[in-house]
Amino acid sequence: MTRYALTLEFDGSPFMGLQRQAHGPSVQQSVEDAVHAITGETAIMHAAGRTDAGVHALAMRAHVEIEKPFTPFRLMEAINAKLRPDPIAVIACEEVPDDWHARFSCIGRAYIYRIVNRRAPLTLERGKAWQVAKPLDAQAMHRAAQFLVGRHDFTTFRSAHCQAQSPLKTLDRLDVRREGEHVLIEAEARSFLHHQVRSMVGCLAMVGMGRWREEQVREALEARDRQALGLNAPPDGLYFVRAVYSGE
Repeated sequence: MTRYALTLEFDGSPFMGLQRQAHGPSVQQSVEDAVHAITGETAIMHAAGRTDAGVHALAMRAHVEIEKPFTPFRLMEAINAKLRPDPIAVIACEEVPDDWHARFSCIGRAYIYRIVNRRAPLTLERGKAWQVAKPLDAQAMHRAAQFLVGRHDFTTFRSAHCQAQSPLKTLDRLDVRREGEHVLIEAEARSFLHHQVRSMVGCLAMVGMGRWREEQVREALEARDRQALGLNAPPDGLYFVRAVYSGE
């Protein structure tokens, strides 16, 4: 049995999320079905993150174990051929030790959230970014974001369906910058709560639009109450960017 690490890029729009679901298509199901079609084996895919419906990935790390011998390049090519036409691609593949685990060996995760700040309708980026028509003050959003950096109780920014045992998380980085009509929010932590990034982005957008004072983000955090949340941003603009592993 050989363990292969896969790096996946995918458009989350047609999926119910990364994790296999009984009520709709998932990224996990597509990859596992592709592996089965190639090998005849029932392989379970484990991933570094569990993205929601509509969330995308630029470089999601995952792994599968199979008995049939393959070179990493040949396995990558074969999986990609079977994944068509699903919007998923294996962009890297390598053999890893048996004790390497895509989820449990991961020591850091990074996301980026993309907002298109304009009034004109989206065409090329429809479903790939959140359109906000009202002008956003990205500098105010960045200042407000710094209230969230560090170790906190993120109950306010946690979905009611979150399965994490504790709302305590350490947010290592939350930066906001403007590039033309795009406002980009980058978040890094060892791990995140369900909906945490989208909830933080929604509140920062409230600041950017002038509906919230910058200090209201801190006040919402300290409330430790989901009812204090200003806005939960849609999944369209969220991308899993990077999984970090020791030694890499």
